[in-house]
Amino acid sequence: MRNTERCADLKRGAVFALTLILAATIQTAASGAIAGPKAVLELFTSQGCSSCPPADRLLGKLISRDDIIALSLPVDYWDYLGWKDTLASAEYTRRQQDYRASTGAPHVYTPQIVVNGVAHAVGSRLSEINSAINKSRKKLSNMMVPVRMWADKDTIYVEAGAAPSGASKNSATLWLALITKSKSVAIHRGENSGRNITYYNVVRQMTPIGEWNGKKMVIKLPKDHLMHEESDGCTVLLQKGKAGPIIGAAELRNW
Repeated sequence: MRNTERCADLKRGAVFALTLILAATIQTAASGAIAGPKAVLELFTSQGCSSCPPADRLLGKLISRDDIIALSLPVDYWDYLGWKDTLASAEYTRRQQDYRASTGAPHVYTPQIVVNGVAHAVGSRLSEINSAINKSRKKLSNMMVPVRMWADKDTIYVEAGAAPSGASKNSATLWLALITKSKSVAIHRGENSGRNITYYNVVRQMTPIGEWNGKKMVIKLPKDHLMHEESDGCTVLLQKGKAGPIIGAAELRNW
């Protein structure tokens, strides 16, 4: 083969490889798994709710999406039906009640997903969830703050960036949520009696760790003071008000 023919083949190969790279990039963007602020999904669920298992399973799938941070917050107001939820907290019930006004929900219900603190959807309906994600992103597009967290030996670092140019610099709270990535529960009474249900990214404890005033800040947390006996991951949320917009979030899946 002459040198000119070899060069032509090499050029064609390079163009073909570049085409494949561009096609893969476009496909990744179309799938929604692109870099950028993550949508925070809070699923309010209950072991005493027969409508909840499909939502619990869906949350288990949603946590694998790169554009989502998904959390499960079990509530206790269905305990009177005959089974006391083993993961529930009255704190999460109050949090859902606080969201009722801010999201425009007519009442609290399970399974409910609250997205970024500003929109809600039935937790088992993927189309509603995606619609709520898009709605919240448009509403918060000029407010989002970069947040990241990482572990180094015995310390966890949380960094919240500065407010975007032109955005309100009102304060917000940094919340640390300790989670159990997966927990299976055998239910013996109530609407789900006889079922074994797995819950994902279950919040075991939620604690305020700092106040953000619009300026970049870094918080250092001793890991041994944070460890819950059943936690194996954590998430940080930057949230305005008592149950307002979540304008930044990050997660640490491995301690």
